[in-house]
Amino acid sequence: MKTKKIVVGAIAASMLSLSVCSVAPAVFAAGETVQISASEETAKAGEEFTVKISLADIPSTGIAGIDFAVKFDNTILSIDSVKAGTITETGASGKDPSSSDSAPLFDYTIDNNNGIVGLVWNTMLEESTYWIKNDGVFCTLSGKVSGSAANGAVSKIEFVPFTRETRPGSGSNNDAISIGYLDGDAQVEYGSSLKSGSVTVGTPITGLRGDANEDGTVNMADAVFIMQSIGNPDKYKLSATGEANADVDGSGDVTNKDALRIQQYKLNLITELD
Repeated sequence: MKTKKIVVGAIAASMLSLSVCSVAPAVFAAGETVQISASEETAKAGEEFTVKISLADIPSTGIAGIDFAVKFDNTILSIDSVKAGTITETGASGKDPSSSDSAPLFDYTIDNNNGIVGLVWNTMLEESTYWIKNDGVFCTLSGKVSGSAANGAVSKIEFVPFTRETRPGSGSNNDAISIGYLDGDAQVEYGSSLKSGSVTVGTPITGLRGDANEDGTVNMADAVFIMQSIGNPDKYKLSATGEANADVDGSGDVTNKDALRIQQYKLNLITELD
């Protein structure tokens, strides 16, 4: 298993405000469900790929802790690295006394032998301004397609519970995706809605940078569509190609900054979309 430095200790420490701290009674937030989704990607056999893992419909209270795992077909893919997404940059890392280089707020494990990546983000700060509140990319997985993978083969990117004890030393295995926060003595948990992604072996479709709505041109409508997709992703959904086109600032995430950059480009305030 490939892990970050001291990742086992980091994850154990960071989960204190979620189900490992099950001494607190669990309260389920009625009607509050967080969507976890994976992008759909295409890459040739033997070449590199990236998959974005995103959160949406985050309740206004926010998320103080979340842990889940990504399952993939290890006969087709291998994962080399995991990068935290922009929505995890809440400012908590500079304020949370439990955070350190060996116990970061965002952490992960990579187990290519079993086709599993474990993911966790958690802050012990009680002030909700430091919690995750914005929809967007939670993290990006990067890896390589097997050189022997057949053209057209598909690895699903699915979500499962993080493999760990419910609390250290309990001997009881976790069987749920955990998302929520602590409210006094109560452990508040949100529901989860899961949307699997995939990596297909083949030639990636190339698009037009800035053409978010894929109409063949780059104009103000693309900026509008990006903002609509951020505000209402269920109604205005970017395709995999549209999402790649829309990320004009190369951040790995589609944000209002991309919409602004397209507007600046169309107003001749900048000469290139990069």
